[in-house]
Amino acid sequence: MHSHPALPRPNTLRSFLLLLGALLVLGLAGCASLVHREPVRINVVGLEPIPGEGMEMRFKVKLRVQNPNETAIDFDGLALDLDLNGRPFASGVSDRAGSVPRFGETLIEIPVSVSAIAVVRQALGVIEGEGKAEVPYALRGRLAGGLLGGMRFSDSGTLKLPDPLKTPR
Repeated sequence: MHSHPALPRPNTLRSFLLLLGALLVLGLAGCASLVHREPVRINVVGLEPIPGEGMEMRFKVKLRVQNPNETAIDFDGLALDLDLNGRPFASGVSDRAGSVPRFGETLIEIPVSVSAIAVVRQALGVIEGEGKAEVPYALRGRLAGGLLGGMRFSDSGTLKLPDPLKTPR
């Protein structure tokens, strides 16, 4: 009688399955520790006009990003949408890369474009009596990168408008 070399021995198979199980448990534990991160806190701290093209208006949105976690948050790109007075107003993207330190904060500036339609809507709001020095805003966006592909964020509050939006031209 001869032995079949292709069949694993029972002890080798058992050892392999135990090792595979241990690696699976360690992998899941590692992933679970990543999932329990506190969400970042993002606040709009400024809106400044920057040069645009033609009828386009451009602004620099300044965001303060706070990290309440024990590890730094690395990012490689940002995207955001900004609504004013409950209406879509501006959108922007940036390929900026950076890091928010553990239990720290950083200031990020993102250029945004405002469509001519959005400017007209805001100007009509001023003419109809809705214009105020401060307006309610809603911000939605995403910090890209990291092990999990990034994280979404949102913020809302009131924002002091720069002069070009306070009065119609």
